[in-house]
Formats: sequence, structure tokens, C-alpha cells
Amino acid sequence: MLNKAQIRYCLDTMGEMFPDAHCELNHSNPFELVIAVALSAQCTDVLVNKVTQNLFRKYKTPEDYLSVPIEELENDIRSIGLYRNKAKNIQKLSRMLIDEYDRRVPRDRDELTKLPGVGRKTANVVVSVAFGVPAIAVDTHVERVSKRLGICRWKDNVLEVEKTLMTKVPMDEWSVTHHRLIFFGRYHCKAQSPKCETCPLLDLCREGKKRLKRIEAK
Repeated sequence: MLNKAQIRYCLDTMGEMFPDAHCELNHSNPFELVIAVALSAQCTDVLVNKVTQNLFRKYKTPEDYLSVPIEELENDIRSIGLYRNKAKNIQKLSRMLIDEYDRRVPRDRDELTKLPGVGRKTANVVVSVAFGVPAIAVDTHVERVSKRLGICRWKDNVLEVEKTLMTKVPMDEWSVTHHRLIFFGRYHCKAQSPKCETCPLLDLCREGKKRLKRIEAK
């Protein structure tokens, strides 16, 4: 496990590598962000952005999503994985926003998780990106990078990873660290072909050293 100084070095290095790290899901308001993040489960941001380009032109409000048959909404997001379930959740959360939240996306994470299709990760993204509330959303990239670097333990579940990061990263850096970990995992420390050979964090990364030894041994 990395110590405090080593974690600081990792965070600063990622900041230098990806100074403009940000949410890559296209949206223009909190409601669109909720829809986009809900659609992104087990799907790439690139594909979600392709779909929402037309989706957000057609549907502007919760009422719009409820004004069409479920089959039509399914067809509009058909290229996205789990589209039937996601269409159902979009209509359910739209109904809930109208009935219980005066058509406004709640700012509170616990309230957000009451919406169908919105889990803790989605809620953390929304409160952080849409409302500027400090949060660390743990997606597959954040989890992978945190464990490979030894910031978290391999056996930690997603919630444990989130809690560990919250204790080891200053609160005012939670949101930007979330984005930098994602960019680092998405474009550098990839799942299948991590760029260990050129990684500035290799000296601190036990997993990277192991991987390069395996490659050299072949």
C-alpha cells in the first residue's frame, strides 16, 4: 500500500498528465446528466454521446420521456446495452421527478439514489459534476487504477474503494481526482494494454513492475 507522500505524488503526476480531465458525457443540465450517466452503465461514454445527440433534441423534460410509448424510447436508445431496462428506468425516474421532486433533479446523493436506475456511482457523478458537491464516483477505471497502484487493496469492494479514497485524498480534490483517475485509467493504465513501459508512476507500481517482468520473461 502506498503511503501519504506516494499517493500525493501519484495525484500530482496524474494532474500533470491530464490537467483538463473532466466528465466526457455531453449534457447541458442536471437532468440530461442523470439520463446520460444512467445510460452509461456497462457502456462507453463515446457511444452514449452518439445516442444522446439525437435523444436530447427529442426529449427535453421528464414529461417528454413519458409522452411516448416505451417501445419508441427503447428504439431511440437501442444501440446501447441493456436498452430495454434503461428505457424502463428513464420513464420511471421521469415520473418520480414529476411526482416527488417538482421536476428538479435532487442535489442530495441519498435522494438521487432513490431514482430508478441511479446507483451510488451515478449519484456521485451527478452531485459532483452538476452541483459541485465533493464526491468520488468509483467506476471500473477508478477501481482498477486505485488497486493497481496500491492506494486500495485488491479485495476491497467498490464502497470500500470509495471510502479509502475519501480518507486518503483531500476533500477539496475529490471531484477532480475522480476525473483524473478516470482519464488515467481510460487513456493510460488501460485494462488490457496498460502503458507500463512509459508510465511515470512505474517506480511506485508493484503491478506494473510484475507485468513488465512477465513480458521480459517471455
